[in-house]
Amino acid sequence: MHIFVLETFIKRFLFCWFMTIFKAYDIRGVYGGELTAEHAYNIGRAFVSFLAAKTVVVGRDMRSSGEELNEALLRGLTEAGAKVIDIGVVSTPMVYFACGTLQVDGSIMITASHNPAAYNGFKMTREDAIPISGDTGIRDIERRVRDGDFITAGSAGTVEKKDMQTAYKRHVLSFVHGVKGKKIVVDAANGMGGLETKKILSGIGCKIIEMYTDLDGRFPNHEADPLREENTAALQKRVVKEKADLGIAFDGDADRVFFVDEKGNRVPSDFITCLIAQDILADKQGETFLYDLRSSRIVAEIIEQDGGTAHMSRVGHAFIKEQLRREKAVFAGELSGHFYFKDNYYTDSAIIAALKVIELLCRKDELLSSLVSHLHVYFHSGEINSKVLDVEKVMDALRSHYESGVPSSLDGLRIDFDEWWFNVRASNTEPLLRLNVEAATKEMLDEKKKELLKIIRSE
Repeated sequence: MHIFVLETFIKRFLFCWFMTIFKAYDIRGVYGGELTAEHAYNIGRAFVSFLAAKTVVVGRDMRSSGEELNEALLRGLTEAGAKVIDIGVVSTPMVYFACGTLQVDGSIMITASHNPAAYNGFKMTREDAIPISGDTGIRDIERRVRDGDFITAGSAGTVEKKDMQTAYKRHVLSFVHGVKGKKIVVDAANGMGGLETKKILSGIGCKIIEMYTDLDGRFPNHEADPLREENTAALQKRVVKEKADLGIAFDGDADRVFFVDEKGNRVPSDFITCLIAQDILADKQGETFLYDLRSSRIVAEIIEQDGGTAHMSRVGHAFIKEQLRREKAVFAGELSGHFYFKDNYYTDSAIIAALKVIELLCRKDELLSSLVSHLHVYFHSGEINSKVLDVEKVMDALRSHYESGVPSSLDGLRIDFDEWWFNVRASNTEPLLRLNVEAATKEMLDEKKKELLKIIRSE
């Protein structure tokens, strides 16, 4: 009896530990511990069973664990009866492109995005590059892996290797015209942006100065997360040293991008959203655009001023892509450096966003700092994380304290006032609250930030 109880406890413990790899937007964990080749094999079987998939596109990034995970995943997919189109070592946006172009039933990208070298994982879509998130399939795949609930194939599937580079390059370059003559520094952090730099940016007629563009999943120079300022410090210095027009920083799987102006200053991603939206509206009025609720108020103001419609969205690519399709929006920008294009199968693309910014610099022949100068209207805190024990208790305290404002529960808690607003969201994976504050003056921002953090960290 005691042995049975102990075995049951151990199985439940191991199950809970393993299941932590199933996240809100993807599957991700430390390779060799949380995530193994056996997991990849079973995830492949579960993926086909969930979608009843006949054909699946698979790609992987440059991480050293990717090859073993790819082999196991392909074995699981084919044993479940699916035909696999293996497009090799590619960026996440190229997998989305292949999924949308080849009319398959779904896709899997083997990547841990911006996570450190020890991690790996899977980003998954159904047909037309529609994302599979926790609410739209990951929980079901998790259950199937847990229960061994897989379909039995009448015969094994096959693997076809396919090179999508030429078609992909043609596709992304179709978004811009007349790009030439600028000096640009690109920091790929040894991630997949290095491949996109060599295959696409190097041939556009600009002088490209490469930083860390050789593929190396160990990330020997710095982590592949340009959201963190320390990871763009070398790029910022190099832009100034080279007297370049622009700096570009990709994340690990090249679905996010950040920009540095000619003075070496980071340009907020919501400012880039404004620039691209204004450019689209110059040719076509009345389009709908999305911006995530952490973005500055200036985004909606600029879009509406220029004849567009601006709608706020939740944070997270799965939510934004769903809203883009539902509202037939033409473009969306996220503060984390994701930029989404309707004509790119409603998916995010760092390389298309980079090309659009380069095109703007070429056509207007202005400095990037000048192009965004009119956007410096409000003062933004950036995202501030706080560890909390009781998220709901903190949320209730904030609602009570700021009850005179206009509340929204679109994503966490947002409360707007005439001259300032804040948003607090709980992390999906950690006991953290993420705070963003914006105000009309620097003094007000400092005051409100201090006030909010006192409430958040006292609970």
